[in-house]
Amino acid sequence: MDTRKGIAVLGSTGSIGVNTLSVIASHSDKFAVLALAAHSNVDKLEEQVRRFRPRLAVLFDEKKADYLRDRLGNLDVEVDSGLDGLCRAAVYPDVDLVMSAVVGSIGLWPTLRAVQAGLDVALANKESLVMAGELIIRPDRPEWGRIIPVDSEHNAIFQVLQNQQRSALRRILLTASGGPFRDWSLDDMRSASVVEALKHPNWKMGPKITVDSATMMNKGLELIEAHQLFHVPVENLQIVVHPESIVHSMVEFHDGSVLAQLGIPDMRVPISYALAYPQRLPNTLPSLDLFSVRALHFHSPDHDRFPCLRLAVEAARCGGTMPAVLNAANEVAVQAFLEGLINFLAIPKVIEATMARHMAIPLDDISVALEADRWAREYAGTTVKACGGVLRDVV
Repeated sequence: MDTRKGIAVLGSTGSIGVNTLSVIASHSDKFAVLALAAHSNVDKLEEQVRRFRPRLAVLFDEKKADYLRDRLGNLDVEVDSGLDGLCRAAVYPDVDLVMSAVVGSIGLWPTLRAVQAGLDVALANKESLVMAGELIIRPDRPEWGRIIPVDSEHNAIFQVLQNQQRSALRRILLTASGGPFRDWSLDDMRSASVVEALKHPNWKMGPKITVDSATMMNKGLELIEAHQLFHVPVENLQIVVHPESIVHSMVEFHDGSVLAQLGIPDMRVPISYALAYPQRLPNTLPSLDLFSVRALHFHSPDHDRFPCLRLAVEAARCGGTMPAVLNAANEVAVQAFLEGLINFLAIPKVIEATMARHMAIPLDDISVALEADRWAREYAGTTVKACGGVLRDVV
């Protein structure tokens, strides 16, 4: 009988997925990969399937799934596709934990399906909680699976809060690297290229999340996620720019004590903690050398240069469907920037214009969040077109 923990990796060809499989490969006696799912990278997924031999492989792109099926014809693996395939992977038989690492709102349904099935979810898809956190994290449903955060900041908070009295919590301090443009002026950012936006100083991530880091929307989304994960009022969440990315986040308690989690900026650390929780896995990564770091710096974020932070706070305070609208408009705007349709500073303008036209309503069903997402994408797309062409600001 196989006693290893069964794992499904959603988003296996992305940065988090690749690092997850790296951790699993180092501990093959503890984990068995049962399902792998990706968007459209046939070559990478085929390589992963041949190495880890899952029972199910899913490509969201249905046409490419047919191609993958032909290429894997000599292996005993089933190939599926689309959103149904993604959800099927999330609740596949014998899976104990789902790594939800797909990018964007597409991760909402499989994440929800997994927790409803009582499976633990190692969550790197922050958009799920931004869109509909109150429908996914349900303390009133003890039979639902746990959410174990993978983002380094939330994973840090999760670790700090172990065996702590939640009633003693005063505030959470989310650290942010500040991204590639933390020292740039507004004029410089106006002409920032895609290549420059994708040069993150500390982390290796996919293009969407790297641009989010450049606008600091990533930190805004993480603030909303922390609000949902830890049931902390927005007013008790503070973002702190910390360029070294050594302190991954901090928690202050009522007695004035501040507890922090420190570590090298390598996603394999929080990934391994999420996979093995509540145990810790040994690794061969370099230890944190504070003598070489020598100094740690902290300062307040500049909301004038990074208005996405303000927009995220507004969405969090408004609640209901507004965070879903914020997230959808951001995804549209970031993609438009990556395609060269708008300039960097137009990203928050597209988001703000979309939020201004939305009247938030309560989230009483997942369909409400999905409809808000659909509307926001349509409106944001129209706003992008109104920019008047390549590298133009929103009027």
